[in-house]
Amino acid sequence: MTYLLILVALIGCMALLDARFRLVIWDRPLRGVLALALGTAFFLLWDLQAIHHGIFLHRASPLMTGVMLSDQLPLEELFFLIFLCYQTLILFTGTQRLLDQRRTT
Repeated sequence: MTYLLILVALIGCMALLDARFRLVIWDRPLRGVLALALGTAFFLLWDLQAIHHGIFLHRASPLMTGVMLSDQLPLEELFFLIFLCYQTLILFTGTQRLLDQRRTT
C-alpha cells in the first residue's frame, strides 16, 4: 500500500505544478487528458506485451496492495505509468515554455 500512496502523492504534486503554471491539463484540458490517456495506454500495452513474452514478472512485496489488474500486472503499475506520462508532459511543456520565454526576451 505504501508504494501506491507514494505514487498518488507524486501524481498530486504533478497536478499542483500543472495547476500553478497551467502546463498540461489546466492549460488545455481535453488535449491534456487525451495525451495522458494515450501515453498511459501505450505503455500499458507495452507492459502487457513484455509480460506475455516473460520479460516482466511481478514479485510480491509488503509495500504493494497485492491487487492485480492482470496476470503479473499490479495496480501500482497503472499509477506508475500515469505518473510517468504526466511527469513527461509537464517536463516537456515546461521546458518548451521556458525556451520560448528566453527567445522572446
